[in-house]
Amino acid sequence: MNNEVATLGAGCFWCVEAVFQDLKGVLTVVSGYTGGQTLNPTYEDICTGMTGHAEVARISFDPSVISFEEILQVFWTSHDPTTLDRQGNDVGTQYRSAIFYHNEEQRIVAEKSKNEFATQLWDNPIVTEITEARVFYSAEAKHQNFYKENPNYGYCRIVINPKVAKVKLKFAHLLK
Repeated sequence: MNNEVATLGAGCFWCVEAVFQDLKGVLTVVSGYTGGQTLNPTYEDICTGMTGHAEVARISFDPSVISFEEILQVFWTSHDPTTLDRQGNDVGTQYRSAIFYHNEEQRIVAEKSKNEFATQLWDNPIVTEITEARVFYSAEAKHQNFYKENPNYGYCRIVINPKVAKVKLKFAHLLK
């Protein structure tokens, strides 16, 4: 099996992790940080907005079960890629919409997908950055699997539940 990795930023990493965990072919989802200049950042560092890092999910998947294109369809649909450095009340560069590609094929697929979805789903221009993946730092243990372990936490009920429900409705065919 030749697994692949996708690294995506779409606001708070708790949301991104929750959206992708229940998809067929997704093997692991790890919340973390990438795209910045600070070495070994902590959550507290990231929250300052000064590290340059984005909160992301690193998704390991089996491309024979779910393609990178399908992962990106879920990505474009599960967040608002038209708001610069913002998802809802989460504001700052750490919450930017971003695809961190791991090879040239992913870059090409990401650019094509961005152009297709720009006209299909959104009235406003997509501001998602597409950049080469760099060093990935796993977030602290308390941030991993957050939604599944804290379903009654206010943020989970108010912000994450609607995103997960939207994905379950629109992409039922991709669910485990």
